[in-house]
Amino acid sequence: MRLGRRRFLAVCSVAGLANTLLPGALLALASPPANGQAADGAKAVPAKITPQMIDAAAAIAGLTLTDEQKTMMLNGLNSQRESAAAIRDLHIPNSVAPAIVFDPVPPGMVLDTVKRPMQISAARHVVYERASSGGSLESLAFLTVRDLAELLRTRRITSTELTKMYLARLKRLDSTLHCVITLTEERALKQAAAADAEIAAGKHRAPLHGIPWGAKDLLAVKGYPTTWGAGGFEQQQFDEDAEVVKRLDAAGAVLIAKLTMGALAQGDLWGGKPGVRTRNPWNTRQGSSGSSAGAASATSAGCVGFSIGTETLGSISSPSTRCGVTGLRPTFGLVPRTGAMALSWTMDKIGPICRSVEDCALVLSAIYGPDGHDLAVQPAAFNWDAGFDWKKLRVGYLKAAFDPTSDPLPAKPTDAQKAGYERRVYDAKYLAAALAALRKMNVSPIPLDMPKFPFGDITPVLEAEAAAAFDDLTRNGRDALLAGQLDFDWPNQFRVAHFYSAVDYIQAMRARSLAIAEMAKLFSNVDIIVTPSQGIQLTATNLSGHPAVIVPNGIRGGDAPKPPNDQDGSLQNVGGPGTPLSLTFLGALYSDARLAAFARAYQEATGFHRVHPKLA
Repeated sequence: MRLGRRRFLAVCSVAGLANTLLPGALLALASPPANGQAADGAKAVPAKITPQMIDAAAAIAGLTLTDEQKTMMLNGLNSQRESAAAIRDLHIPNSVAPAIVFDPVPPGMVLDTVKRPMQISAARHVVYERASSGGSLESLAFLTVRDLAELLRTRRITSTELTKMYLARLKRLDSTLHCVITLTEERALKQAAAADAEIAAGKHRAPLHGIPWGAKDLLAVKGYPTTWGAGGFEQQQFDEDAEVVKRLDAAGAVLIAKLTMGALAQGDLWGGKPGVRTRNPWNTRQGSSGSSAGAASATSAGCVGFSIGTETLGSISSPSTRCGVTGLRPTFGLVPRTGAMALSWTMDKIGPICRSVEDCALVLSAIYGPDGHDLAVQPAAFNWDAGFDWKKLRVGYLKAAFDPTSDPLPAKPTDAQKAGYERRVYDAKYLAAALAALRKMNVSPIPLDMPKFPFGDITPVLEAEAAAAFDDLTRNGRDALLAGQLDFDWPNQFRVAHFYSAVDYIQAMRARSLAIAEMAKLFSNVDIIVTPSQGIQLTATNLSGHPAVIVPNGIRGGDAPKPPNDQDGSLQNVGGPGTPLSLTFLGALYSDARLAAFARAYQEATGFHRVHPKLA
């Protein structure tokens, strides 16, 4: 469990410090002012650490110390603080990773490194009349990448036509969806014209050639702001494109927009105060969830051919679910993060958000593999084969997650807890239908139980790494510029993380090794696991690095329970009639291609991905 605000204040109270703790605890107890200056303008000299300060810090660390021990610690703590200050004075940029590399591969696992030619599905026949013959380009807005690729390859449409159409939709719908931070129109039109010239000359590069796409605004793009969705970063620019952007350029894709993200990759609230919330195209009074908020919203609304998002702990899964699109969270270490904002070096993953599983596979084929800079990237192969024989795979499902009564209400539930339970009970019929659909595919899902392991208690490593990535923001007070200022928002979480000791971090990472072993045991029995998209599996698999494919799994009917609060933009305005549900397929480490092949088979059997929101 995370150290919540109430628990934190309770610890303070026990220590007899009440509200006086925050100005001084741990090594920050005697820190100089944030600007490093005293009241008279001179350089501030921090006060010496005292035994009383150690008492306060020990209360948080859970240690009991004698007076003799505290006296003995003073010289070491003051020296330790001086070393920490010297490191802070380096003002290390976000792009510099720690000199340690997380590797989720358990002992004995051998990676498949042999790359084979990509095998895409047969082209569908798409009925389309050119505008000159009375047709409308907007009729193509919700087509898959695979369909658009065939229209481009056969020159029935041009990339310039598609690019202008999607740009027009972004401009028209953004006032409702708030999904765009920066349009890259000039760059896009040049790329589209170049793609058209190459295709006309018979040089069709790959399925993404000429396809317009949008980037979550934590990917650097030279010549344009990269705002990280956060107040105080509106004018930030970098001199080089992110590696993923370079690879999509090489594939001939056309970048048309930098899309919204929750501030510093949290939620769907972005920008400076008061902030703007990206909206769900299925119900524009709801947020799109996050933090890949704009990527999911724009893809769902037919404003891009595909998008790129990121996930640390749900940031592809959650908005894909809310917006009814398909997301692929790759195995940790499959896609290089060079040129992307770092939040957690041991958990960040870049992946596609699209309208179909095969679209995700086509995009992942273009962006995966080592780049020589992100040292966490493995040389594993991603060999997409749309014709893969998925029927030989062993499939399991998380039995308890399909039973809404397995997570009963507390004795005195809040209104929000009651609403969540009612929604789970209602949604259970869609989960049952999913199992029935699998059986119609001649799949016999094996019931499984998640390992009994405290996965959630490891997640403070995320906040600790994030607090390190944005340490300057906390220390100089610029965290006040972020839109979210509640107890679960980053400013408060970063402050809490400063009280998480290095010893506790290392112990949690050791526990993470045990968690990886537990998940390896689970996947020794099956190749694919079917599960609802939320729950403990989301935490467990993000910690262990396993890949996931999130697919639409139906639309709630008019009889669905209403949200506990349907006010415009309310955090409790979730679910309700006419909103999408999703299903998640999990795979073993670096089995992303066969995982996608199975998820595609389910998607083709159910067809939920072909339903899209009705927008003006």
